[in-house]
Amino acid sequence: MNQDRDTIMKSQENLKKYKYMQAALQEAIKAEQKDEVPVGAVVVYQDKIIARAHNLRETKQSFEAHAEFLAMKKAANKIGSWRLEDCDVYVTMEPCPMCAGAMIQARIRSLFYAASDPKAGVVDSVMKLFEFPFNHKVNVESGLLADESKEIVQRFFKKLRTK
Repeated sequence: MNQDRDTIMKSQENLKKYKYMQAALQEAIKAEQKDEVPVGAVVVYQDKIIARAHNLRETKQSFEAHAEFLAMKKAANKIGSWRLEDCDVYVTMEPCPMCAGAMIQARIRSLFYAASDPKAGVVDSVMKLFEFPFNHKVNVESGLLADESKEIVQRFFKKLRTK
């Protein structure tokens, strides 16, 4: 009987993760529509999305306008603290050094990312930043809706190359 309950609980948790990553993918599509690299992110606090963002580097002409960085700034404003220790970040692409470092500084509880970034990702690809002995440990889960995320990014760069 307990095994059935555990299976149901895991299933419900996976459905939540899927829903949150779907929201991040919707943000990535918004970025693509603005001719931005299609990366989207959401921040979840107490089982609710409290912040959403997508890449706006070209629009804002700002190196810090990455999806997860913008979403974390919005989340901090919403809860009134830079400490996001009870928050989870869902992002469609593996974070870069700046965003991963910001997650450590903000005390993000967990990171869920879809697709790997073999050129700039520092969670599992270029290096494993979260394995260094920083003052805070971010839990990581990857691969959720990775194919969908890769397809959006590949479509964007294919279109860019044909211009």
